[in-house]
Amino acid sequence: MQRFDVVILGAGAAGLFCAIEAGRRGRRVALIDHARAPGEKIRISGGGRCNFTNLHIGPEKFISQNPRFALSALRRYTQHDFTDRVRRAGIAFHEKTLGQLFCDGSSRAIVAMLLDDMTQAGVQLYLGTSVGAVSHDGSRFTVQTSAGQFDAAHLVVATGGKSIPKMGATGLGYQLAEQFGHKVIETRPALVPLVFSAGQLEEMTPLAGLSVQAVVSCGKARFQEGLLFTHRGLSGPSILQISSYWREGQGVDVNLAPDIETLPVLEAQKHSNGRQAVHTALNRFLPEKLARQVALRAQIQGNLADQSKLALARVRDAIHGWHVVPVGTEGYRTAEVTLGGVDTQQLDARTMESRSQKGLFFIGEVVDVTGWLGGYNFQWAWSSGWAAGQVA
Repeated sequence: MQRFDVVILGAGAAGLFCAIEAGRRGRRVALIDHARAPGEKIRISGGGRCNFTNLHIGPEKFISQNPRFALSALRRYTQHDFTDRVRRAGIAFHEKTLGQLFCDGSSRAIVAMLLDDMTQAGVQLYLGTSVGAVSHDGSRFTVQTSAGQFDAAHLVVATGGKSIPKMGATGLGYQLAEQFGHKVIETRPALVPLVFSAGQLEEMTPLAGLSVQAVVSCGKARFQEGLLFTHRGLSGPSILQISSYWREGQGVDVNLAPDIETLPVLEAQKHSNGRQAVHTALNRFLPEKLARQVALRAQIQGNLADQSKLALARVRDAIHGWHVVPVGTEGYRTAEVTLGGVDTQQLDARTMESRSQKGLFFIGEVVDVTGWLGGYNFQWAWSSGWAAGQVA
């Protein structure tokens, strides 16, 4: 039996941050993970440069049954607090786009910063350690693991979601939540590419590798970012964002040239250079392959001069109002995060502690709080981990 004040399950972003904060308060902390290395999602994120937060944190950037739940933690430990921490560690960074902050160098610098802080805080790290039964005797938790039995007054569940199972993602956190009487909001892959039927892919596959700036919308959700054609369908930031809002059976609307009104330009070109092919005229707005596909979809052939106003309107609609119906997503295999999770109604927004089981905390991705693409989910990890670390 190894006795601690706090046992934390999961050495990802939230778990590491919570461990540091609890350790700095003089708590005896054990951080347990079945992976061979800590912070693996941090390491691979942002193409290896870690999009560690975003300058534009706000409740509208998070999806939850109660999107305002995250506000307390996000306001008490802000993106600016974490950015200051990165600066003090001497890690150079830059804003890439839309408030997204990336390391100038490797994301390993963020992991190293956290591990240094953790060591200084006296946290004991147990890697390659699988978790078995977890119980509570009325006053303390007991955690059975491959490294022996751990005993603690406080248990923090920071096991993440189901996304990227090849990195060891499991549903352990949800199982523990249900064991201790917590409701789990239905989970699904989020920030994930969309896939299409064979018929739709006939149009998309020849465009694989091609990217454009686009506005993608589904219901009330709307994003203007890059769109990437793939061999399986559509990806890119705009598609990953909309995937968090899309549900089976829904359509997605795509504007392939959001920054220009194409119809007036085509009409002017018809009068000034009507002998050019329609797809050639479309090259002003779109890559050549995509321009040809748009002309085909609009059922347009011949030169601009041969086209009626109705025909040109069809071209406009094919550009600005392309409606597609995905058949699914690529699933947890490539999803960046998991939507849904432990119901926030049963958690204290200030501390992340269970309202029904004293001493039990849930933080990070395992909770029903899912951020947009662009550093929002890391900030939720830092903020929720910090909040729990102040009291666990």
